[in-house]
Amino acid sequence: MIESGDRRPLASRNTRWARSIAQWLASKSVTPNHISQASMVAAALAGAAFFLSGQGTGWGRVVFLLLAAAFCQLRLLCNLFDGMVAVEGGKGAADGPFWNEFPDRVADILILVGAGAGIGLPGLGWAAASFAVLTAYVRELGRAAGQPSDFSGPMAKQHRMATITVAAAFSIFEPLWNGRNEILTVALWVIAIGTALTALRRGRTLVQRLNGNRP
Repeated sequence: MIESGDRRPLASRNTRWARSIAQWLASKSVTPNHISQASMVAAALAGAAFFLSGQGTGWGRVVFLLLAAAFCQLRLLCNLFDGMVAVEGGKGAADGPFWNEFPDRVADILILVGAGAGIGLPGLGWAAASFAVLTAYVRELGRAAGQPSDFSGPMAKQHRMATITVAAAFSIFEPLWNGRNEILTVALWVIAIGTALTALRRGRTLVQRLNGNRP
């Protein structure tokens, strides 16, 4: 969906558990920038786990796939709490806009390229990562042109993280049919195609808005 303003619409932001954790973080010496930086660490660990899962077998591979899924979700939690601590916690900083965006782009690359390398298809990982960065570029281009932020899908950040997380979790069952990496391969193709369509959709919407037409 498309929302005015600079914050991605997230239902989890209004949950009791999220508000409680955000309030606790805001009461400590933790800053939103620290949380944003931590998201890159989580993404690096996820990417490394995806890569190592491709080198392992048996229970070792299962462990790395589960770690990859967990770190992908930790990345999303960091993305949730940095904004909440900044806005609801009143701890925003002058350089906040940089740390709000830059780590997300790094995280997309680390996770998706790591997944591609793990399954022996680094080109596919880079394609998915490139289109993911492009979707964010089009959104920020719209903001620079004075338009509302466009968070539309079909493969916005939360969608691609959900896709790769679910793929990692289900990949642990591939030995049941003597498979290996099929699920992650399909997931990366879905993300690559979906993010490309998302970038095109956002671009079309932006052009319409700049021409004074209602999208």
